[in-house]
Amino acid sequence: MGSHKLAQSHAPANTHAPTNRIPEPFEVLRAIERRDEMYLMDVRDRAFPLLLSTKAGDPPLLHALRIGASHRSIALLLVGAFSRYINNLEEQEMAKQGVRGVLKALRTNLKLAIDHDLAAERSDLAASFMQVLVMSEGERWVSAQAEAVGRELRVGVDRSGEGRRFATRELGRAELIASLEDYIGNATVDLLLLGAWGLAREVVGGEGISTSSFARDDRVYRAFCERLDGIGLSERERLRWQLRVLRAAVGGRRTTYRRKVELLEAELDDG
Repeated sequence: MGSHKLAQSHAPANTHAPTNRIPEPFEVLRAIERRDEMYLMDVRDRAFPLLLSTKAGDPPLLHALRIGASHRSIALLLVGAFSRYINNLEEQEMAKQGVRGVLKALRTNLKLAIDHDLAAERSDLAASFMQVLVMSEGERWVSAQAEAVGRELRVGVDRSGEGRRFATRELGRAELIASLEDYIGNATVDLLLLGAWGLAREVVGGEGISTSSFARDDRVYRAFCERLDGIGLSERERLRWQLRVLRAAVGGRRTTYRRKVELLEAELDDG
Protein backbone atom coordinates (compact mmCIF):
# COMPACT_ATOMS: atom_id res chain seq x y z
CA MET A 1 0.00 0.00 0.00
CA GLY A 2 2.80 2.40 0.93
CA SER A 3 4.62 1.79 -2.35
CA HIS A 4 1.37 2.40 -4.23
CA LYS A 5 0.97 5.79 -2.52
CA LEU A 6 4.57 6.66 -3.30
CA ALA A 7 4.05 5.85 -6.98
CA GLN A 8 0.96 8.01 -7.00
CA SER A 9 2.82 10.94 -5.47
CA HIS A 10 5.39 10.85 -8.27
CA ALA A 11 2.88 10.64 -11.11
CA PRO A 12 2.50 13.79 -13.25
CA ALA A 13 -0.36 15.88 -11.96
CA ASN A 14 -2.92 17.59 -14.16
CA THR A 15 -4.58 19.54 -11.40
CA HIS A 16 -4.68 22.85 -13.26
CA ALA A 17 -7.26 22.55 -15.98
CA PRO A 18 -6.58 25.06 -18.78
CA THR A 19 -8.85 28.10 -18.75
CA ASN A 20 -9.35 31.07 -21.02
CA ARG A 21 -7.42 33.25 -18.59
CA ILE A 22 -3.74 33.87 -19.33
CA PRO A 23 -1.80 32.36 -16.41
CA GLU A 24 0.41 34.28 -14.04
CA PRO A 25 4.16 33.50 -14.10
CA PHE A 26 4.03 31.97 -10.61
CA GLU A 27 1.33 29.58 -11.82
CA VAL A 28 3.68 28.29 -14.50
CA LEU A 29 6.31 27.55 -11.86
CA ARG A 30 3.70 25.83 -9.71
CA ALA A 31 2.65 23.70 -12.68
CA ILE A 32 6.30 22.69 -13.12
CA GLU A 33 6.53 21.69 -9.47
CA ARG A 34 3.40 19.57 -9.88
CA ARG A 35 4.60 18.22 -13.22
CA ASP A 36 1.37 19.34 -14.81
CA GLU A 37 2.20 18.64 -18.45
CA MET A 38 -1.26 19.43 -19.77
CA TYR A 39 -1.18 22.88 -18.21
CA LEU A 40 2.30 23.60 -19.55
CA MET A 41 1.32 22.54 -23.06
CA ASP A 42 -1.67 24.85 -22.87
CA VAL A 43 0.66 27.70 -21.87
CA ARG A 44 2.91 26.76 -24.79
CA ASP A 45 0.01 27.14 -27.20
CA ARG A 46 -1.62 30.27 -25.76
CA ALA A 47 1.07 32.27 -23.95
CA PHE A 48 4.46 30.94 -25.03
CA PRO A 49 6.59 33.81 -23.60
CA LEU A 50 5.52 32.73 -20.10
CA LEU A 51 7.69 29.62 -20.55
CA LEU A 52 10.66 32.00 -20.60
CA SER A 53 9.50 34.54 -18.03
CA THR A 54 11.63 35.53 -15.04
CA LYS A 55 8.91 37.63 -13.39
CA ALA A 56 8.27 35.01 -10.71
CA GLY A 57 11.95 34.22 -10.12
CA ASP A 58 13.93 31.67 -12.08
CA PRO A 59 12.90 31.01 -15.67
CA PRO A 60 10.77 27.84 -15.88
CA LEU A 61 13.51 25.65 -17.37
CA LEU A 62 16.00 26.55 -14.64
CA HIS A 63 13.27 26.00 -12.04
CA ALA A 64 12.68 22.48 -13.34
CA LEU A 65 16.40 21.72 -13.50
CA ARG A 66 16.98 22.92 -9.95
CA ILE A 67 14.27 20.65 -8.60
CA GLY A 68 16.31 17.73 -9.85
CA ALA A 69 16.08 14.41 -11.65
CA SER A 70 12.41 13.92 -10.79
CA HIS A 71 11.59 16.88 -13.05
CA ARG A 72 13.97 16.17 -15.92
CA SER A 73 11.04 15.09 -18.09
CA ILE A 74 9.47 18.51 -17.52
CA ALA A 75 12.73 20.18 -18.52
CA LEU A 76 12.72 18.12 -21.71
CA LEU A 77 9.09 19.05 -22.35
CA LEU A 78 10.05 22.73 -22.11
CA VAL A 79 12.99 22.25 -24.48
CA GLY A 80 10.63 20.56 -26.92
CA ALA A 81 8.31 23.57 -26.68
CA PHE A 82 11.25 25.88 -27.42
CA SER A 83 12.23 23.91 -30.53
CA ARG A 84 8.63 23.85 -31.72
CA TYR A 85 8.36 27.63 -31.43
CA ILE A 86 11.58 28.14 -33.40
CA ASN A 87 10.57 25.73 -36.15
CA ASN A 88 7.13 27.30 -36.55
CA LEU A 89 8.22 30.94 -36.47
CA GLU A 90 7.54 32.51 -39.86
CA GLU A 91 9.52 35.33 -41.42
CA GLN A 92 6.65 37.82 -41.21
CA GLU A 93 6.42 37.25 -37.46
CA MET A 94 10.04 38.28 -36.89
CA ALA A 95 9.14 41.97 -37.02
CA LYS A 96 6.40 41.70 -34.40
CA GLN A 97 6.92 43.47 -31.11
CA GLY A 98 8.56 41.27 -28.51
CA VAL A 99 9.74 38.51 -30.85
CA ARG A 100 13.39 39.60 -30.69
CA GLY A 101 13.23 39.46 -26.91
CA VAL A 102 11.73 35.98 -27.05
CA LEU A 103 14.52 34.81 -29.35
CA LYS A 104 17.21 36.14 -27.02
CA ALA A 105 15.57 34.43 -24.06
CA LEU A 106 15.36 31.22 -26.09
CA ARG A 107 19.06 31.44 -26.85
CA THR A 108 19.84 31.71 -23.12
CA ASN A 109 17.51 28.86 -22.20
CA LEU A 110 18.73 26.51 -24.91
CA LYS A 111 22.35 27.10 -23.90
CA LEU A 112 21.29 26.32 -20.33
CA ALA A 113 19.77 23.06 -21.56
CA ILE A 114 22.99 22.19 -23.40
CA ASP A 115 25.07 22.95 -20.32
CA HIS A 116 22.85 20.56 -18.32
CA ASP A 117 23.43 17.79 -20.89
CA LEU A 118 19.83 17.62 -22.11
CA ALA A 119 21.17 17.21 -25.64
CA ALA A 120 21.75 13.55 -24.82
CA GLU A 121 17.97 13.12 -24.78
CA ARG A 122 17.00 15.79 -27.32
CA SER A 123 18.97 15.23 -30.51
CA ASP A 124 17.61 18.46 -32.02
CA LEU A 125 18.70 20.65 -29.11
CA ALA A 126 22.03 21.82 -30.55
CA ALA A 127 20.45 22.57 -33.92
CA SER A 128 17.67 24.56 -32.24
CA PHE A 129 20.29 26.58 -30.38
CA MET A 130 22.15 27.35 -33.60
CA GLN A 131 18.92 28.31 -35.34
CA VAL A 132 17.86 30.73 -32.64
CA LEU A 133 21.38 32.15 -32.43
CA VAL A 134 21.33 33.01 -36.12
CA MET A 135 17.76 34.29 -35.97
CA SER A 136 18.43 36.56 -32.98
CA GLU A 137 21.96 37.82 -33.57
CA GLY A 138 23.54 36.09 -36.53
CA GLU A 139 22.18 38.06 -39.47
CA ARG A 140 25.41 40.01 -39.83
CA TRP A 141 27.46 36.81 -39.91
CA VAL A 142 25.14 35.18 -42.47
CA SER A 143 25.20 38.25 -44.70
CA ALA A 144 28.98 38.55 -44.51
CA GLN A 145 29.53 34.87 -45.28
CA ALA A 146 27.02 34.90 -48.14
CA GLU A 147 28.80 37.89 -49.69
CA ALA A 148 32.14 36.11 -49.33
CA VAL A 149 30.72 32.96 -50.92
CA GLY A 150 29.36 35.03 -53.79
CA ARG A 151 32.75 36.60 -54.42
CA GLU A 152 34.48 33.27 -54.29
CA LEU A 153 32.00 31.44 -56.50
CA ARG A 154 33.53 33.56 -59.25
CA VAL A 155 36.88 31.84 -58.78
CA GLY A 156 35.89 28.51 -57.22
CA VAL A 157 37.24 28.99 -53.67
CA ASP A 158 35.76 26.52 -51.17
CA ARG A 159 34.15 27.97 -48.02
CA SER A 160 32.13 24.90 -47.09
CA GLY A 161 33.72 24.77 -43.63
CA GLU A 162 32.39 28.12 -42.43
CA GLY A 163 29.19 26.70 -40.95
CA ARG A 164 31.13 24.09 -38.98
CA ARG A 165 33.57 26.66 -37.61
CA PHE A 166 30.71 28.94 -36.58
CA ALA A 167 28.88 26.11 -34.80
CA THR A 168 32.01 24.92 -33.00
CA ARG A 169 32.82 28.43 -31.78
CA GLU A 170 29.31 29.19 -30.52
CA LEU A 171 28.58 25.84 -28.89
CA GLY A 172 31.98 25.36 -27.32
CA ARG A 173 31.20 21.64 -27.14
CA ALA A 174 33.03 19.59 -29.75
CA GLU A 175 31.07 16.44 -28.85
CA LEU A 176 27.83 18.07 -30.00
CA ILE A 177 29.05 18.73 -33.53
CA ALA A 178 28.19 15.19 -34.62
CA SER A 179 24.52 15.90 -33.86
CA LEU A 180 24.73 19.00 -36.04
CA GLU A 181 25.86 17.40 -39.29
CA ASP A 182 22.55 17.97 -41.04
CA TYR A 183 22.28 21.52 -39.70
CA ILE A 184 25.82 22.31 -40.84
CA GLY A 185 25.02 20.84 -44.25
CA ASN A 186 21.83 22.92 -44.39
CA ALA A 187 23.80 26.05 -43.46
CA THR A 188 26.49 25.34 -46.05
CA VAL A 189 23.93 24.83 -48.82
CA ASP A 190 22.12 28.01 -47.82
CA LEU A 191 25.33 30.04 -47.90
CA LEU A 192 25.94 28.80 -51.44
CA LEU A 193 22.38 29.69 -52.46
CA LEU A 194 22.55 33.13 -50.85
CA GLY A 195 25.94 33.82 -52.39
CA ALA A 196 24.86 32.72 -55.86
CA TRP A 197 21.68 34.77 -55.69
CA GLY A 198 23.75 37.77 -54.63
CA LEU A 199 25.76 37.38 -57.85
CA ALA A 200 22.57 37.06 -59.89
CA ARG A 201 21.18 40.25 -58.37
CA GLU A 202 24.19 42.15 -59.67
CA VAL A 203 22.94 41.32 -63.16
CA VAL A 204 19.15 41.26 -62.88
CA GLY A 205 18.39 43.10 -59.65
CA GLY A 206 15.52 41.62 -57.70
CA GLU A 207 14.66 41.05 -54.08
CA GLY A 208 17.14 39.64 -51.59
CA ILE A 209 16.56 36.48 -49.55
CA SER A 210 15.93 37.07 -45.86
CA THR A 211 18.58 35.74 -43.49
CA SER A 212 15.80 34.75 -41.07
CA SER A 213 15.22 31.73 -43.32
CA PHE A 214 18.84 30.60 -42.99
CA ALA A 215 19.40 26.90 -42.20
CA ARG A 216 15.70 26.28 -41.64
CA ASP A 217 15.12 23.27 -43.87
CA ASP A 218 14.39 24.29 -47.48
CA ARG A 219 13.15 27.83 -46.88
CA VAL A 220 16.14 29.52 -48.51
CA TYR A 221 15.98 27.05 -51.40
CA ARG A 222 12.30 27.80 -52.01
CA ALA A 223 12.97 31.54 -51.98
CA PHE A 224 15.93 30.98 -54.30
CA CYS A 225 13.78 29.07 -56.81
CA GLU A 226 11.01 31.67 -56.70
CA ARG A 227 13.50 34.39 -57.60
CA LEU A 228 15.18 32.35 -60.31
CA ASP A 229 11.97 31.73 -62.20
CA GLY A 230 11.63 34.15 -65.06
CA ILE A 231 15.03 35.87 -64.91
CA GLY A 232 17.45 35.95 -67.83
CA LEU A 233 21.20 35.44 -67.49
CA SER A 234 22.20 34.65 -71.04
CA GLU A 235 25.23 36.93 -70.86
CA ARG A 236 26.65 35.20 -67.78
CA GLU A 237 27.21 31.60 -68.86
CA ARG A 238 29.19 30.48 -65.79
CA LEU A 239 26.74 32.04 -63.35
CA ARG A 240 23.79 30.52 -65.21
CA TRP A 241 25.46 27.11 -64.94
CA GLN A 242 26.15 27.57 -61.21
CA LEU A 243 22.55 28.52 -60.53
CA ARG A 244 21.31 25.51 -62.50
CA VAL A 245 23.64 23.16 -60.57
CA LEU A 246 22.52 24.59 -57.23
CA ARG A 247 18.85 24.29 -58.06
CA ALA A 248 19.17 20.70 -59.26
CA ALA A 249 21.43 19.43 -56.48
CA VAL A 250 19.60 21.03 -53.57
CA GLY A 251 16.13 20.19 -54.85
CA GLY A 252 16.34 16.46 -54.20
CA ARG A 253 14.63 15.57 -50.91
CA ARG A 254 15.92 11.99 -50.68
CA THR A 255 19.45 12.84 -49.63
CA THR A 256 20.83 14.50 -46.50
CA TYR A 257 22.17 18.03 -46.57
CA ARG A 258 25.63 16.64 -45.93
CA ARG A 259 25.38 14.55 -49.10
CA LYS A 260 24.06 17.55 -51.03
CA VAL A 261 27.13 19.52 -49.95
CA GLU A 262 29.39 16.74 -51.20
CA LEU A 263 27.58 16.65 -54.54
CA LEU A 264 27.76 20.42 -54.89
CA GLU A 265 31.46 20.50 -54.06
CA ALA A 266 32.16 17.90 -56.74
CA GLU A 267 29.99 19.63 -59.35
CA LEU A 268 31.23 23.16 -58.70
CA ASP A 269 34.86 22.07 -58.48
CA ASP A 270 34.57 20.34 -61.84
CA GLY A 271 33.18 23.54 -63.31
